[in-house]
This record gives sequence, structure tokens and C-alpha cells, in this order.
Amino acid sequence: MNTKMYINDENLVAGITLKNASELELNNMALHVCENEDDVLSNRVKLANFLQCNVNDFVCANQTHSANVHKVTLDDKGRGASELSSAIPDTDALYTYEPNILLCTFTADCVPVIFHHEEKGLVGVIHSGWQGTVKEITLKMFNQLVHEEGCDPKGFKVILGPALSQDKFEVDDDVYIRFRNLGYAEDFMYYKEETHKYHIDNQKTVKKQLELAGVPSENITIDATCTFISDEGFSYRQDRKSGRHLSFIMRKS
Repeated sequence: MNTKMYINDENLVAGITLKNASELELNNMALHVCENEDDVLSNRVKLANFLQCNVNDFVCANQTHSANVHKVTLDDKGRGASELSSAIPDTDALYTYEPNILLCTFTADCVPVIFHHEEKGLVGVIHSGWQGTVKEITLKMFNQLVHEEGCDPKGFKVILGPALSQDKFEVDDDVYIRFRNLGYAEDFMYYKEETHKYHIDNQKTVKKQLELAGVPSENITIDATCTFISDEGFSYRQDRKSGRHLSFIMRKS
């Protein structure tokens, strides 16, 4: 099972699945972009076995590059795990207090945000493509957790998983302007004269959003793996038919 583990202890498991030529559909984990749903489900079963849980412990959303957040309860267990129709609709951020629920987010260049708050027993995932970033989904999620759930922002530990690197994330004026209008992303962009393109670091922009929400910089880890360059990366920019990574976190009871 080609999976990079970020946390694997008695309390938590967190990580990301990687592209692998020896697996079905290269280890694609997404039902919304696949050639054969049974192959993707087989990959998910392998992941569940590897993590010593059940596929029905998974909770997945129908991601739409929104800024919508969903608080996962026990009633949500298994949603989107075996079929698209039951996935949580129009949502790109999930969090829960419940143990033994594997929160899932799917990416292929977008930034996966994986986090936990030890004191609160809370875990979560966010899908932040550039559209989610300019909608400030991460800032919205963490402000909600601080103000509505009473989380001390200093208690969060956050991992930003593999994503499209700044070198490969080139955009035209329209996207550049939306990042510039955030008011805090200038340091994470540059202009390339030869191509007349702007290059944006989406991971560092998301990191800044976390810091604006009060999360200490030292509590944020960036996985610098570029999904476009890495042999283990799924990249939509490189291949429109690309599969998807699954980033996950689960608190154990």
C-alpha cells in the first residue's frame, strides 16, 4: 500500500495515499474520476486494511471548490465511502470529535490540509485548490473552530500535504488578481517575463491563512512534494484524467 504516514501512534493516524504503478488505476482513490469504480473500492479496502479500520469508517464529501464546512457526526459514518451518491454534498472541509471515523479529502495538485487539536480531541481535513484558497476556506474553517467550538488556535497541529509547486503553478492575470486581492499573498507570487505568467505558492498562502487564524507557524508542517514533478503524484494540471490522492486523519478510541 503506497501511503505516506504523517502520524501513526496510539491516538491518531494521518497520511496520504500516493500514486503507484503496481496498483489498480495507479492507486486512484476517487470515485468521481475513475475508469472502474470497483477498482477504486478495492484500493479503499486495501487502505482500510492497512489502517486497521473498515471502509464504512470513511467519510467523504462531494468536493466543489467551495468554502463550505461540515461537522461530521456518527450519523455521517460511511458517507461517500462506497458510492458517490451518499457523499456529503457541496463540501470541501470536514471536522469531527468522533473517534474511529476516517475523514477523507481528495486532491491532485490542490492543497490537502490535515489537522488535529489534542486538547479538544478534534480532527479535520480541508481541500484547498486555488479556488478554495481565494475563498479562504482554511481561514473560515479555523475561525469557526476557534469562535464556535472554543478551540485555542495554539493547540492545533497542521500538515499541508503534497500539492502543485510554485514553479509549476503558473496563472494568468485573472487568478493573480484574486490572490492579490486577499491582501496577504504578495510574498507568495512572482512574475515570469519569458512566459508572461504569474507563479503562486498555494501552500504558503494556505499557511498564511492558518497563521491569520492564530495557529503558530511552528505548528504547521509543509510537505514540499510537488504533485506535478513527483512520480508518486497525481496531477490534474499534467493529466486531466488524473486519479486522486486521499488524505486522511482518524482519532482512535
